[in-house]
Amino acid sequence: MLRRWLLALMTRIGLITSGCCCFLLLFYLLGCKPSSHSKHPSLLWPGGATSKEGYLALLQEREDSHRHYISSLTKQIAELKVALEERTQQLQESLETAKSKGILPQGLESLHNTPTKSDLKEFFRSQLNQAEVSSGVELPNEYALIPFDTFTLQTVYQLETGLTKHPAERPSRRDRRDELVGTVETALHVLNGPQQHADDTRRKRTYSPSDFIQGLTRTERTRGTVYELVFKGDGPQNFAQLVLFRPFGPLMKVKSDGVSTHGIIINIIVPLSGRVDAFEQFMSNFRDVCVRQDGRVHLTVVYFGRDQIDQVKAVLDQITRETRFRSFTLIQMNEKFSRGRGLDVGARAWRQRQNVLLFFCDVDVHFTPDFLTSCRLNADAGESEPEDVLFYQHW
Repeated sequence: MLRRWLLALMTRIGLITSGCCCFLLLFYLLGCKPSSHSKHPSLLWPGGATSKEGYLALLQEREDSHRHYISSLTKQIAELKVALEERTQQLQESLETAKSKGILPQGLESLHNTPTKSDLKEFFRSQLNQAEVSSGVELPNEYALIPFDTFTLQTVYQLETGLTKHPAERPSRRDRRDELVGTVETALHVLNGPQQHADDTRRKRTYSPSDFIQGLTRTERTRGTVYELVFKGDGPQNFAQLVLFRPFGPLMKVKSDGVSTHGIIINIIVPLSGRVDAFEQFMSNFRDVCVRQDGRVHLTVVYFGRDQIDQVKAVLDQITRETRFRSFTLIQMNEKFSRGRGLDVGARAWRQRQNVLLFFCDVDVHFTPDFLTSCRLNADAGESEPEDVLFYQHW
């Protein structure tokens, strides 16, 4: 009984104590409650009002403070410019005095001469002469080669690193896109500007961004960036090509020429062994694009072995009956398949006097009219070959 009574007494005392603590805490909160919900006290002004006029006065005070700070900085900048001009004048006088006495230290002659606009142009011209724009330079190996990036108004086709990886198509970054779009705009100003020669009658149209086909760009870290831009010309086989150079400064026009792809035949060389189904699909695309849309192509098929050779001949005969296209060469090799051997034999099989553009590919390639145009534009006999950055198109 005594134990139960003690437990009940302790419980009552605890409840009473807890209630008293809660009341005390409530009275404390009521007594210490802030007079306003705002974290900052109200602004009291001489008129006793805390209204819009007070905040406007505070903003005006802040604005006056900022103006004073700006005027102070402007004054300091002016003083620094005056001091810099004085020091520059003193340096020039000291250099002239030292030069007149013949005691000018070696290596300080350039400080005595004030740079001019002609000096800057001469520097840019020297950068152009050192870069691989007008002529190439001898490289120690293929790893020292700086690849070109192919670009359009929407996309950049970039070769990642070295010559062993496939090109990656990626959307251009905003800064890179602005650079390329600015280059295209500069090229349009050149094309639409006044003619440089009175006898130049090539330009008879107004060029627009829709006439831009593609461009090549490459940056040399110590010299600058070169751009080769191609625009549509007056006819389907005529184009305008511009070369611009940016020597870490304003864009410079290097040359502007008209390019004609008329008469340039592409000899497509395909080594093959078996795979008749893939060859039929290849010939279907070849018929639709290379024969019916282009027509300036020649196909050389180097077939290894004797199996299924009759089926390959049947496919070629069917294309001839459908299109009356007879510019084929079929070479049979009774050897083990070798792609390098087939390409070499196919290239040497051309017997005509007319110069031809060779294109090596396999049976999985898919052609487009734009690719054939790109091949002809990027090829120059004895100078350059087509860029493969834009080509990787497979079924």
